[in-house]
Amino acid sequence: MKPGSNRPPSVPPERPLLLLCNDDGFFRDEIRILQRRLRGLGRTVIVAPDRERSASSLAVTLRQPLRLHRHSPSTWSVDGTPADCVYFALRKVLPRRPDLLISGLNPGPNLGQQDVHYSGTVGAAVQAAFLGLPAISASMIPDSAGRFHLPFAAEVVRRIAARILAEGLPPGIALNVNIPPPPVHGIKITKLGWKFYDPEIIEKKDPRDNAYFWIGTGQPKQVGDSDSDVRAVAAGWISITPLHTDVTAHDLRRSRLLRSLAGSWPAG
Repeated sequence: MKPGSNRPPSVPPERPLLLLCNDDGFFRDEIRILQRRLRGLGRTVIVAPDRERSASSLAVTLRQPLRLHRHSPSTWSVDGTPADCVYFALRKVLPRRPDLLISGLNPGPNLGQQDVHYSGTVGAAVQAAFLGLPAISASMIPDSAGRFHLPFAAEVVRRIAARILAEGLPPGIALNVNIPPPPVHGIKITKLGWKFYDPEIIEKKDPRDNAYFWIGTGQPKQVGDSDSDVRAVAAGWISITPLHTDVTAHDLRRSRLLRSLAGSWPAG
């Protein structure tokens, strides 16, 4: 500090802190490749389940103890759900609140209203939004040969993350991103479409001749308008759908049905 000056010495700005999660496990190549691609944006820390936790949505583990394991200075695992991992990251792992949570990269789509409600990948992002953090969930669509294009998808996420770090997101918002294989036409801002599932219950016999069952997904039918995520991705566009934590059907609050229900309760 110069003599006579009251200004404190300049302090370099803190690098952004990025929290990475998924529902497939901390050990998966998808999250590790994403971590490497994001390092130029700031410090990246993985806090993810210790095994696959697909379709866990926003489930939180309340009736059994959980364990936290450190695998490296930047990688931790929790024997719980993706939502558990977000809690552990904020309360036990990170030195401060992260500037952004990114959940993924999921090897497979999270498209339409049912996927979004079931998905553990999306669940981690929504959990972060509940806690006031900007969040992205990112999923990949395979090409016609069933291959996922990880470097391309990681670069897409990096670009989206850089823009969010620069400009922010409104409170209570998470972005659900679905990335088709290259080449793509660009990015479309979409709404949720529908994937109609006809779940199978597959029955088998164990070695002791006792029945056990698997729930299968069947062949879901994708339905949506031209501005829906399912249609955009099918046409070769990267889909970004903003998700809000408020799931209130506001347009129905003053509907005749609900007003009549409210008015039918006896006063007194």
